[in-house]
Amino acid sequence: MKERLLDIKNLTIHYITEDGTVKAVNGIDIQLNSGETLGLVGETGAGKTTTALGIMRLVPNPPGKILGGRIIFEGKDLLELSEEEMRKIRGNKISMIFQDPMTSLNPVMTVGEQIAEVIQIHQKLNDKEALEKAKEMLELVGIPGVRHSNYPHEFSGGMKQRVVIAIALACNPQLLIADEPTTALDVTIQAQVLEMMKKLKEEFNTSMILITHDLGVVAEVCDKVAIMYAGEIIESASIEDLYTNPKHPYTVGLFGSIPNIEEDVKRLNPIKGLMPDPTNLPSGCPFHPRCPKAKDICKEQVPATTDLGNGHKVRCLIYQGLVEA
Repeated sequence: MKERLLDIKNLTIHYITEDGTVKAVNGIDIQLNSGETLGLVGETGAGKTTTALGIMRLVPNPPGKILGGRIIFEGKDLLELSEEEMRKIRGNKISMIFQDPMTSLNPVMTVGEQIAEVIQIHQKLNDKEALEKAKEMLELVGIPGVRHSNYPHEFSGGMKQRVVIAIALACNPQLLIADEPTTALDVTIQAQVLEMMKKLKEEFNTSMILITHDLGVVAEVCDKVAIMYAGEIIESASIEDLYTNPKHPYTVGLFGSIPNIEEDVKRLNPIKGLMPDPTNLPSGCPFHPRCPKAKDICKEQVPATTDLGNGHKVRCLIYQGLVEA
């Protein structure tokens, strides 16, 4: 039995603005064991990045506010720690790779200095030792160590992303959160970066949360997957279960909108409509305005999470026996 590393219970994060309250994350639960990779999948605006910022305790305040829930990491609730205690964890035990490598790096510091800075904050090394370790990290992500004296503008997009990964892994974190790490890269470089992350994760035995909207990437890298919609996790399961037997109408719709080499179809079947406005979520099940199986009860009743066994959980009234499948 693997050891539980992260246990998120009923996490709720809202952004309180003059135009209304953005209900970004609404009572989600996530469990992650040591060495596992979880894919957090959803459309833009589903609440994936806010969840990651919540784990890091980096939700911008104001307007963001963590209204409730618990984030248990290595037996401690991160929401109860002081800012100083949290600083010792960020970059050391939990690291994050942000969405855009172009804006994640400091343009006036060499990449070697930026990696060395993280190492010195968390490990008792002098300047020379930290720089040597920074060179090692660059080599590890496939960049020659001699390039430690280069500035970010001297690297391509894919190389910058490798530098960002080197910074994130510099202190050998237990948990790595990767927020769409390949979005800004072209497809061949994406594949290289993902392959490298997979290899390094196994080498360091790091757990990972991979945030993406690409189900192909999830199949390649993750052990289990959680599907997010309108700030809720509507389905979670192991990769095999979810890909061979999706249950929630939204998940079924996601797979229906992906081309399949083995099937000869004239048109793909996209999900009708748009994601709801998080300041004005629908009553009842948030997916009911777009759901092909919705009945009147779906407009009123909020679905509970049903455990289908084998770690497969789904939030839908069909599995509570209240709506016909």
